[in-house]
Amino acid sequence: MLVLGGTLLGHEIGDRHDSGVRLAANSEITLIGHGLGHGRGMGQWGAFGYAKQGWSSAQILSHFYGGTTAGKVDNPPVTVVLTERDVVNVHADAGMRVGNQVVAPGQAVRLSGSTATITAGCGGAVVSTVTAPNGLVSPVNAGANRPANEWLKFCGNNDAFRGSLGYNPSGDVINVLSVDDYVKGVTPREALPVWGDQGGTEALKAQAVAARSYVLAAMNRGKVIDDTQNSQVYGGASGEDPRTNAAADATAGQVLNGTDGKPAFTEFSSSTGGYSAGVGFPAAVDDGDALSPNHNWTAQVSAASIGSAFGVGQLTDIAVTKANGLGAEFGRALEVRVTGTGGTVTVTGDQARTKLQLKSAWFSIAGQPKPQIVAPSAGVSSGSGPAATLPGDISIPGLGSLGSVSDLVNAATTAIAAKVAELGGTNGALGQALGPVLALPGLPGAVQAFQNGNVYFSQDTGAHALIGQALQAFLAQGAQLVKGFPAADQLN
Repeated sequence: MLVLGGTLLGHEIGDRHDSGVRLAANSEITLIGHGLGHGRGMGQWGAFGYAKQGWSSAQILSHFYGGTTAGKVDNPPVTVVLTERDVVNVHADAGMRVGNQVVAPGQAVRLSGSTATITAGCGGAVVSTVTAPNGLVSPVNAGANRPANEWLKFCGNNDAFRGSLGYNPSGDVINVLSVDDYVKGVTPREALPVWGDQGGTEALKAQAVAARSYVLAAMNRGKVIDDTQNSQVYGGASGEDPRTNAAADATAGQVLNGTDGKPAFTEFSSSTGGYSAGVGFPAAVDDGDALSPNHNWTAQVSAASIGSAFGVGQLTDIAVTKANGLGAEFGRALEVRVTGTGGTVTVTGDQARTKLQLKSAWFSIAGQPKPQIVAPSAGVSSGSGPAATLPGDISIPGLGSLGSVSDLVNAATTAIAAKVAELGGTNGALGQALGPVLALPGLPGAVQAFQNGNVYFSQDTGAHALIGQALQAFLAQGAQLVKGFPAADQLN
């Protein structure tokens, strides 16, 4: 069963220079983690989870990209470097154009710089040689959303692309096409088309808008766009899917604009783990991520491999020294200190994630103490209205006599422990706890996740357990944001 919601934690005073854990060369360190990817902006699994709860694409986008506004663009062109290609030799069922030269159906074009060689089919006899003034081969008819017989196909494997193909001044093979056509080649590679059959059509629409906004913002920043995850994964027309094409068409031209009125840099990742990172956009609780296969994970890493990865010799200590305080295990690691016989290295959480090949930077080291809590740079979204910050303790409207998050968590911890005991303890209906009691941001309540279900608490309702189908139904119907806090146990 999965942890839901997050908690806003107070500051820890002072840095820790020693975790208190002594490591031998053959020690194994257990890392407890959440999510997959950098966690910035929208979580794709979270978008799917929210879509299944009935959220619209606009609601999903507003939730993850706080501070943006809906905008519209007039289908500008995008230039994509095709990293796996080094030769332009193409054909099209309806024919093509090279400059003002029409290339007949059945003929192929091979480019070399600004020279185009027209052949009788792929590898056939030379028909003519013409100048390609812009270094591109283009569809027989200009414009976006052209039919499949006008797509250009590479000789050999027949991989198809909308728009034009050619070379840039650096000699890279490029695909030049409208942004709406480009989004059709991105969305099925960055989201799962099958979500469209599983109640997730609005998540696919949200993905299309995010992809469109991201590429235009990246281009405005001078970024070279390629077909890998360094930009967005792009597969051309051959990689398209009718379900994601429908999402792209339904959102044609739609973008999210930043405060400057230009497309926002709408990064996204697979799974936030339950809370977005708060970099670029306010951190947002992500209950939709409960469906993610990477919502919770653990990793066993040897002391020897950590020492080697960080170049500190034999490892003697490793600790997360700073974290953002959002969600289970104190949230995302912001700073990690690694000490060995060869010295001490301090790195960011993202650098540690890369060095250790972890799924995300939201991880903690089992058995080590609370790190210093540092607020996310973009603040924390309350779910509506402006971003919040993280002072030492935070008051939430509706808490009544509880007054603050600390009071809420203390009351919830006592009430939930009593509920667990009532249901048979750790050997009873709920099983072992999967994490601590978590305050739910912006709401006067808390939750704790167990192996078999969740226990929810509010001052008005007390602590009540949901298990099995009852919990799944509660989540599918919008959880506490829609249904409120459970007023009775439901154990099946």
